[in-house]
Amino acid sequence: MKMVRVPLLLLGLLMCSQGFAATAQQEKMKTCNADATAKALKGDERKAFMSTCLKAKPATQQDKMKTCNADATTKALKGDERKAYMSDCLKKK
Repeated sequence: MKMVRVPLLLLGLLMCSQGFAATAQQEKMKTCNADATAKALKGDERKAFMSTCLKAKPATQQDKMKTCNADATTKALKGDERKAYMSDCLKKK
């Protein structure tokens, strides 16, 4: 009987811990709120900023890769020069 309780207890704890983790939306809200506070926005200005900030789609790694790759191609970079540029570009954006 005790052997059954331990896995069930662990499973229950695991499921509960997921409820405490901040979601992506909560993290985005925190970031936007901090930015609005840093800019000392109030009233309608703050509402407009928060709305725009929360709707903004964060750049994904894939988006960054496409942009950096296109830039490297435009600059006709090859070999080590291209690798260095891509590494630097992906770290910046």
